[in-house]
Amino acid sequence: MKINVVLVEPEIPQNTGNIARTCAATGGKLHLVHPLGFSIDEKHLKRAGLDYWDKLEIEEHISFDKFLEKYSPENNNMFFVTTKGKHVYSENVFANLEEVFVLFGKETKGLPENVLQKNLSKTIRIPMKEHLRSLNLSNSVAIVVYEILRQNNFCGLEEISSYFDNI
Repeated sequence: MKINVVLVEPEIPQNTGNIARTCAATGGKLHLVHPLGFSIDEKHLKRAGLDYWDKLEIEEHISFDKFLEKYSPENNNMFFVTTKGKHVYSENVFANLEEVFVLFGKETKGLPENVLQKNLSKTIRIPMKEHLRSLNLSNSVAIVVYEILRQNNFCGLEEISSYFDNI
């Protein structure tokens, strides 16, 4: 199972750094779609990602349109994470997929409305109380990525029992 986490125009370097760390720990590929709200070499970004940057597969895209040209929703298992999502993220939609793309919008606005409308059947959400805007972006990414892994029996991740077997 290959997981692609796509951040469309992220604005907060600490969120992106934390997400990079999640991707490194899970073997996911991080896609950064420009414009970014920070410099890629910003110290807060590097600090949040700790020493995981060399363990991370990362691809940058000059625009959302260019990303969608390269990886079209019609030809890829693509899911759009939004508070307005049609499906709950934990519905059994990720099992047995070879590759999946999960897209997250910028912290202040989310994904573009026209993209969500065009891909309504592929929108997912994390349930939360009414009248609240959203969860933190890095928390949302971690929730969805680990659900994808759970639905695929955590394929490719080390089990903790192997650690204790050596003690």
